[in-house]
Amino acid sequence: MNERIEVCIYLFILFWTGATCAENCGRKLDTCSCHPTCESLGSCCSDYKESCVNTSPYSGSILGGTDFLVLDATFNQSSYIVCRFDDRINTVGYVDKVGGGHCISPLLYETGWVSLQISSDNGTTFDKAGSWLSVHTGKLDSRFKAVLVNSTKWQYYGTPGVGGNLQMTWNTTLVNAEKVNIELWGYRETGEPYSEYWQGEWQYLYSLAKDHPNSGSFSFLPKIAEDGFSNWELGALRVSSGSYPDGMWNVQAAWSEDHALAWHLEESFRQNSTAWAVDKCLAWDQLENQLPNFLTEIIDCPCTLAQARADTGRFHTDYGCDIEKGSVCTYHPGSVHCVRAIQASPKYAAGQQCCYDSTGAQVLTADSIGGSTPDRAHDWGSPPFKKPPRIPGQSHWIYDVLSFYYCCLWSDNCHYYFKHRPSSDCRRYQSPSSAVVFGDPHFITFDGVSYSFNGKGEYTLVRSQEKELTVQGRTEPVKGESTIKATKLTAVAMKEGSSDIIEVRQDGRHDGLEVLRNQQSLSFAEQNWMDLKGVFVFSPTSTNVTVMFPSGAGVEVRRRGETMTTTVLLPEEFKDSTLGLLGKMNGDAKDDLTLSDGTLVQDHSNPEELFNFGASWSVQNTSALFTYDSEYLLNTYYFVPRHDPSFIPVFSVPENPDDPLNIQAAEICTGQGSQFCRYDILVGRSPLMGNSTRVSFQSHVSLVDDLKPVISCGWLPPPVNGKKQGTTYLQGATVKFSCDEGYTLSGSAERTCQRNGSWSGEDTSCVVPNNIAGIVAGSVIGALTLAIIITMIVLHSRKQKRQSQNLQPFQNSTMPPSLT
Repeated sequence: MNERIEVCIYLFILFWTGATCAENCGRKLDTCSCHPTCESLGSCCSDYKESCVNTSPYSGSILGGTDFLVLDATFNQSSYIVCRFDDRINTVGYVDKVGGGHCISPLLYETGWVSLQISSDNGTTFDKAGSWLSVHTGKLDSRFKAVLVNSTKWQYYGTPGVGGNLQMTWNTTLVNAEKVNIELWGYRETGEPYSEYWQGEWQYLYSLAKDHPNSGSFSFLPKIAEDGFSNWELGALRVSSGSYPDGMWNVQAAWSEDHALAWHLEESFRQNSTAWAVDKCLAWDQLENQLPNFLTEIIDCPCTLAQARADTGRFHTDYGCDIEKGSVCTYHPGSVHCVRAIQASPKYAAGQQCCYDSTGAQVLTADSIGGSTPDRAHDWGSPPFKKPPRIPGQSHWIYDVLSFYYCCLWSDNCHYYFKHRPSSDCRRYQSPSSAVVFGDPHFITFDGVSYSFNGKGEYTLVRSQEKELTVQGRTEPVKGESTIKATKLTAVAMKEGSSDIIEVRQDGRHDGLEVLRNQQSLSFAEQNWMDLKGVFVFSPTSTNVTVMFPSGAGVEVRRRGETMTTTVLLPEEFKDSTLGLLGKMNGDAKDDLTLSDGTLVQDHSNPEELFNFGASWSVQNTSALFTYDSEYLLNTYYFVPRHDPSFIPVFSVPENPDDPLNIQAAEICTGQGSQFCRYDILVGRSPLMGNSTRVSFQSHVSLVDDLKPVISCGWLPPPVNGKKQGTTYLQGATVKFSCDEGYTLSGSAERTCQRNGSWSGEDTSCVVPNNIAGIVAGSVIGALTLAIIITMIVLHSRKQKRQSQNLQPFQNSTMPPSLT
């Protein structure tokens, strides 16, 4: 009670003086700041760290159970901690031996950052605020979850030849207990699909073990579930302290990934898994016939593996089939790499998965069980999450994965599955256009115009009023000799509509990149993918960041040495709607260099005219998206014009035969784009920068080549009673046909995909041989033979009759005695 009084008095004093960060995190107050930039600017209110908290770890499984420490804040041993997530779910925390406050993350039905409030007086007041990152179980690092050893065995258990013990492992530090319980939790969805009553539900089913030593390993021989629990076909295992009651919600725990519960299904499954699965497959087929068609609203797959990996604004590697990680592609045999459409479809929240073979060709389910498959529920879910079919992971399992087990993996009835999940080919796919900023800095527009602009300031790279997309870039002078008069890109900031503002900038403390969300630094130490408000961010390494927006726009930022390369990819829907330093995306290079007032650059080879063009796109104070969290940034960019008119760069490469860098420039800068490389070496005085520029230019050329449109003629079926050879359907590809024994090929035996998108030749079919002539000849011969036989019989009969008549007189006379 005394502690509550002290807290209330403290908060009252701070509130009265107007200097408290309680309930003000993220704001700048009159006398001090509770904004994330206050620490570097030295303007924080005195209770900033106590009120606006960070946590360690900052992320965990969507299934909950993560124990995290509240950093910097202090608690009394008598504190009763309650943690509130997403303004709706409370969990009970605790204070450790050294006064550190802890929270336990809850079971959530959404991914991404959710709000966090913390109370130390048992929920009376919540005076601390932060956020928590909920992560899809499939994207969660194995360090943070229980691992099913030989997961394939778990999910085929009970099918012919699969049995014995199952094993799971976990990091013992995830559960602070000497003894643990191993519990099975099940997931199901109830209510009519696509109605307001459609709900997802996790429920405790039963325990596999109690008071098991927290050794980090558990092995057991599965049994058929009792009490009807075998009706639950999807679930996950939870390892939690043995001190908790069975099935207690939101306690410290290590969860496995969700998986098909083949190992506890009913006796009929173990007796005849195929027959059991066929019944399930047929029931699913009937359900799909009643559900709305989602196929018409999903995006088409890219035609080639190169396109799929290059179109990073709309497609991302599927973690289950990744060529970079040597994935075995369990659900897509024959494929080497799959990608998923990043955004779910607008109405039905459906997903698209595209898979490719070792030749780079798309694999279609009409040709192979390992082909590309659309999904009724996007695996990664989609905002606003929480309800089917938008619940990450689980909705996808219910409607797209379990049915694959029924029809394809546990029985041989894939034709039912692929009737409802046919691959979409790529005939409607349109590659995005790309533009790039690199080096000192140099620009290549969406329509291929290349130029250099070395202004110092903050500028609009891309603006689309129609799509509400803005991408801005900041340039700073190249460090080195005072005589160097060149700049380089050091930060890009962007947003789309009401999305979070994402800024990527050079990290001054390290040779990497720093990512900020709404002016607060993000850490990718635990997770490399983040679902944010209206935007996704992927950072697999400290020098590589990709930002993805709902429109399909993608921004790739790569740090190469001293410079930053920024590539913007825009889908066809942006055509005729872009302005800025990266030009108008309309296929016409003549109008790319348009000043902000609408006038055109007349001479693309005039560096001073180009400089004026660039300066015209300086950012206005009211529209700047950047973070100003240092005195340097405030004085250099915030309090002054966004374009520095006093900075006049070197416009062209000086031709000085005595320059010692000439030799290195000649060695490094060869081929197309060498002018950019030479500028960065001879003006920027840096061979390393010149080499980075050369690499960036070549990467862009490769990207443009990968994204080149290709023509598809669409899938060709094999003829009935025949076969086809060839499963590539792009321009120049040839498909050959043959017929089974006893049939003759009609139409074209070979067809080639033509430039106009149609197949050469005629439709192919296999028919029964046409042998009319032989039949007629056989009939004639048969008739003649029959006539001859009949004639011979008649003649023979007549001969017998004549002979009989000739003997008659002798038979009527008396024989002489001598002859008797």
